[in-house]
Amino acid sequence: MNYFNYFTEIEDAFVRRRGKHLMLSPMDWALIESWKEMKVPLHVALRGIEKSFDSWESKPRKRSVKSLLYCQEEVEAQFAEWLETRVGEQKPEETAADAALPRAAILAHLQRARLNLLALAADRKQSRADELAEAFDRVGILLNDLENEFTPTSSPDAQKLETSLTGLERVLTDAVRLAVSTEQLASFETEIKGQLKPYKSSMDKAIYTQTFENLLLKRLREHFAVPRLSLFYL
Repeated sequence: MNYFNYFTEIEDAFVRRRGKHLMLSPMDWALIESWKEMKVPLHVALRGIEKSFDSWESKPRKRSVKSLLYCQEEVEAQFAEWLETRVGEQKPEETAADAALPRAAILAHLQRARLNLLALAADRKQSRADELAEAFDRVGILLNDLENEFTPTSSPDAQKLETSLTGLERVLTDAVRLAVSTEQLASFETEIKGQLKPYKSSMDKAIYTQTFENLLLKRLREHFAVPRLSLFYL
């Protein structure tokens, strides 16, 4: 899968088929992230969206499609069919990212994230020197190492860098989970369950769990002002 256009291609397909511009909700973005984490190929997700709208347009409807969740069932069905066709096939070797990103943009993104995290660490240490402050410091230092590694490389590998950034995001994720209070966590969970309640009955259990988890992590990152490191966010 081409990591760098996975989200935008799905958004474009949904907006195009809907016929009217509609900003995707945080829930929609979490669903796309769930598909990506499940390794749903981009072309399979797009096919599921197209088939969903083909079905919708074939019957008179009073209500318009307002959420990408409408396409969830068909995307899952298409993915299941695709998996069946892959049984017995040898997994292809991973390739470098299809989309080339400007070196200057990548370095600027790494620098912004590094300075942001180091500032968060300094601010937090003024009130408490806990594991979250330490994690901010650690990841900031490691981002500096990645900058130094990436700068002189004649043929920079964005996908390799993305793998490193994913690992650093896991460090931050673990840290914010430990730092949040039990009361605050319960409040976030209640808030997210309320957001998902209208859709829960129509969602596959695994997708619901993953979507809930994605929204919870998003809320925790916002609460602690943690920057996203992935190159998708540059």
